[in-house]
Amino acid sequence: MLLGQLVAQYEEALIAVGEEAESLSFAYRALKNWTFTDFVLALQKEVEAEDKTLLDSIFEQLKHHVPAQYIIGSAEFCGHVFTVDERVLIPRPETEELVTLILEENNQESLRVLDIGTGSGAIAISLALARPNWQVQASDVSVNALELAQENAQQLEAVVSFKTSNVLDELEGPYDLIVSNPPYISREDLEEVGANVLASEPHLALFADRDGYAIYEKIAQQAPSVLTPDGKIYLEIGYKQGNKVKDLFQKAFPDKRVRVLKDQFGQDRMVVVDNGSI
Repeated sequence: MLLGQLVAQYEEALIAVGEEAESLSFAYRALKNWTFTDFVLALQKEVEAEDKTLLDSIFEQLKHHVPAQYIIGSAEFCGHVFTVDERVLIPRPETEELVTLILEENNQESLRVLDIGTGSGAIAISLALARPNWQVQASDVSVNALELAQENAQQLEAVVSFKTSNVLDELEGPYDLIVSNPPYISREDLEEVGANVLASEPHLALFADRDGYAIYEKIAQQAPSVLTPDGKIYLEIGYKQGNKVKDLFQKAFPDKRVRVLKDQFGQDRMVVVDNGSI
């Protein structure tokens, strides 16, 4: 059988169980260390036994809703390759927009930065690599997530300090910039979450109490005591949460400006707290 025929069969079967067909070739190319051209040329060749075994393995995992990034063990974020597994969420493209925004709006030589709920370390490490003079700290309530984040920092040679903390409980500050992509999905919105996300990604990093607002409420309560007078807060939010999160932080910081910004798809995605100088 030709490789192209086998791939087509598996892709059809993946679509039937609600998975993206493209995930198969994505994972296969990554594990083979092939370019897209390598893959296209191979489609017209007979499948060798070891390649069939590899495709079988990938297909079985995808069929049982294991994300392709967990299968290959990595995900790209802000031009860097991060190790990912079931301990952490897979970094999303919309979170890259948050990092880009921070870098565009903050060109100071030195800032004290905190990333709350760092997971794989994607935000903190990307900021530290882009701004080597910033003092970047990253926290998470999950010890397992922090272990992986530290591994990523070492692999990417980023200078980041790590601390186990439930939001700001174990942190003292002061901080010039606080960023967080916290758990924000309400358990009432399970139907909006993909099957592979529900099956494989850590629920601790996905869902939050109080209709998804619990972590925002805690940040709003604790941040005023550790944020410097000119400090800023950058948050990723769910697309339905803009107004409520804005209200939370406007009450916590009555003298600051609070903005709700949209992502590339036109959805509310970020809330920014600052002094209105931009």
